[in-house]
Amino acid sequence: MKCVSEMIYLDNNATTMPLPKVVEAMAANLRDGYANPSSVHQFGQSVRHSIECAREQVASLIGAKPREIVFTSGGTESINLAIRGALALHPERRRIVTTSVEHSAVLRLVENLEGEGYTVERVGVDSQGRIDESHWSKALTDDTALATMIHANNETGVVFDVARLADVAVKCGAVVHVDAVQSVGKIPIDVSKAAAQLVSLSAHKFHGPKGIGALYVRRRTRITPLIVGGNQESLLRGGTEHVAGIVGMGVAAEAARCDEVCVDIGRLRDAFEEGVLAAVPFAHVNGCDAQRICNTSNIGFEGISAEAILILLSEAGICASAGAACSSGSLEPSHVLTAMGIDERIAHGAIRFSLSRFTTRQEIERVVETLPKLLARLTVLS
Repeated sequence: MKCVSEMIYLDNNATTMPLPKVVEAMAANLRDGYANPSSVHQFGQSVRHSIECAREQVASLIGAKPREIVFTSGGTESINLAIRGALALHPERRRIVTTSVEHSAVLRLVENLEGEGYTVERVGVDSQGRIDESHWSKALTDDTALATMIHANNETGVVFDVARLADVAVKCGAVVHVDAVQSVGKIPIDVSKAAAQLVSLSAHKFHGPKGIGALYVRRRTRITPLIVGGNQESLLRGGTEHVAGIVGMGVAAEAARCDEVCVDIGRLRDAFEEGVLAAVPFAHVNGCDAQRICNTSNIGFEGISAEAILILLSEAGICASAGAACSSGSLEPSHVLTAMGIDERIAHGAIRFSLSRFTTRQEIERVVETLPKLLARLTVLS
């Protein structure tokens, strides 16, 4: 295996490299801030102060108030807390409205809820991954308990107008949850100007650590906790806090709030796509005509297996994914591309390349130069 410094890492939608200052802050906390934040002595309360400072940093990133931020173990827990926590308080309503292109954390959860007697309406998308807003409006009836939607798609990067979709849902009396795991830190988010009551986010998607996330819970929005025990997180998530992770998330949030590199990342992404399309006549950029987050490119290579492409890319020291990272190993086309109606020969060869602030132009040029050679080998074999 190539050493990390020699690799070209284009799998940032799976996870990002923590910022050096995030690692430093976490190391300092593990070394010097090991007291329990629930302890009443000064040492414990100094650690409690670190948590509250991080809560302010995360809240500032999305335009929330600090008391509206609940720390969790990551995006998946935040999503489960939001959806199950909201449904538990409205047992008389048994209808959920979502989309056909959700992340597996939502997709599988609503499948489980169907098995528990809920009715789930999945709103479709067009060939570019844009939601059918007319279908969304019709799907929202007076008995809808919850509407849940992804903000930026983890596979294609396509962005939904969640503010408009949330407005429609709230008018029907539904609780609204937004999965903003892939959008936070990449596009501006201000929850104070949108109707959504619940928003999930995860630190390791914006150069923070793994194992820590947060749920925005709008003031006066009631949900039932999944984990009960102590009085932590306003009684919404019991258990001693992962303080080092929370501190790291706060530092990453502060950096993301002040970040101005998204324009540069978008230019690199566009240059990458232009180079690949010019060199590979059977390449197709999925969702290219829709609004996308700046770092994501989903390219289908018609007639070639994504798994085979990834193996050769890895051997060349290039990291990418076949659709969603948590779906790796599946031979079925991505459910997102299937919902978009992408031809199976293209969907089977779809690779997700996702950039970050650490991606360089030299790396992009090297991938554009290397990729056609790898594909030529596979074309001969096929």
